[in-house]
Amino acid sequence: MQSHFFEVSHGIWPGAIDWTAAVMGTQVSATLAVMTEYYQFGSPGSETGEPRDQENLINRYFTQIASFYFGENEFSLRTQAYDDMLWVVLDWLESIKFINLHSSLHYKQPSTNAQDVNASTWYARQFIPQFSHRARLFYDLASRGWDTTLCGGGMIWNPYLAPYKNAITNQLFIAASVSMYLYFPGDSNPSPFAIGEMGGRHMPPAKAHDKRYLDNAIEGYKWLKNSGMRNEEGLYADGFHIRGWRDGTGGSNGTGECDLRDEKVYTYNQGVLLSGLRGLWEATGSRDYLEDGHEVIRSVIGATGWEQRDGPHRWFWAGLGRNGVLEEACDWSGRCSQNGQTFKGIFFHHFTVFCSPLPVDEEDDDRPWLSDDDTHALHRQSCDGYARWVTRNAKAAYATRNGDGEFGEWWGGAAASTVDERECHDCQESRFERPAKRGTDYRNEGVPRDDIWRLQKADDLYKNQVSQNSWRFIPPDLPATAEAKHKKDINDRGRGRTVETQSGGLAVIRAAWKLRHLGNGECIRKR
Repeated sequence: MQSHFFEVSHGIWPGAIDWTAAVMGTQVSATLAVMTEYYQFGSPGSETGEPRDQENLINRYFTQIASFYFGENEFSLRTQAYDDMLWVVLDWLESIKFINLHSSLHYKQPSTNAQDVNASTWYARQFIPQFSHRARLFYDLASRGWDTTLCGGGMIWNPYLAPYKNAITNQLFIAASVSMYLYFPGDSNPSPFAIGEMGGRHMPPAKAHDKRYLDNAIEGYKWLKNSGMRNEEGLYADGFHIRGWRDGTGGSNGTGECDLRDEKVYTYNQGVLLSGLRGLWEATGSRDYLEDGHEVIRSVIGATGWEQRDGPHRWFWAGLGRNGVLEEACDWSGRCSQNGQTFKGIFFHHFTVFCSPLPVDEEDDDRPWLSDDDTHALHRQSCDGYARWVTRNAKAAYATRNGDGEFGEWWGGAAASTVDERECHDCQESRFERPAKRGTDYRNEGVPRDDIWRLQKADDLYKNQVSQNSWRFIPPDLPATAEAKHKKDINDRGRGRTVETQSGGLAVIRAAWKLRHLGNGECIRKR
């Protein structure tokens, strides 16, 4: 992913758009965390080499993360939708988590002696204040999306469109809020780059473990859980419009209720919440949060056709895949946009966070649940039960790699990659049932130009936003290259292999590896 798609000289993934780049940063930091855990538990004779080589590899990729801090288009992101902003929050908090983990496992703890501080800690700790400030700034900006005038609460997705309260923005708000409570180390930097955006004054200091972040996460999940956004299969539909809402002169809030549910189902709408629920358990000790997360995971596994795998109906569409493999509906046709190509990787990243061994701290008197053996064992047992499904997906993703090691988009289509052209129409293999069409696929086909989605007088403003940020629509049905046509590789259709598809492969491989190697009850204890 880094050698093929990252440009060190600019500190960016040139092929990514703003929000997917933030996700790429998250994926790299999370992978580095797995690597440093393995270096702690791995055997000396492993092929990872000597400690010096291991540390050099860690430093190589962390330096790229640090360069991305300067390459990230944070000015543009501050004018985008609220979910875009929240991806930024999670990205830099993930980097802070990694820095703290690597430092605690392989370096001395920060010294109180000012003359000794640089010699006793990992050099990367110097970036924590900058990463913290960006996470805090974007969290504060995104929090403006919380709205109580419609639906009694919930986050609005995009301030440039008609109000739409969707699953992803609300799940991101929950995950970002509880992550700010758990991992944000505080910030005393008073100066955003544009002070006027914060009311024309300097930002006050922000403290670590501020209860307002936890309160936001609890309230956010309470609203989401009671919103009716899950469908009859237990999956999160995309979101809610408000019946009768109209802007402009004589505008109206209509019913003021979330009563027009868009039935579109995306994989990432089932994933981001998982890290938020795990964080809520860690912060409150309520086992209900973990139980709700496991319920969502089981619904997802069922919607991939797990029970029909390898049987006569294995190619039938099951809601989020077939034959036990996770699939975005657009994978089948090769018409996923940059958005859609990113979604499966997001699901597996947050799945991995959820199913990582729960933290243990027998000395934390304020959180006795961190030493609750029963909860730890039940969670571990449930996650172990998903291992075969995750491994199946990892193998399917791995099978899509080309000669350069680049992962493809459609994991479930690997079996059709060598099908005779006479049996294939536009590389859509006949035995694969077409995914059922439901809801509005605005993430891959663009936002409809109608009164339900658009503001009557804001199309020019929206066009300006589209031209400079992640809402630009990139046609997915690009012709395959001559080489791809010759090889008849179904994963070279559309946008082909990209940094987003590579991040998906990385995320599912990481999930499978971590369940197998670090899911044996060995926990990273609080230090």
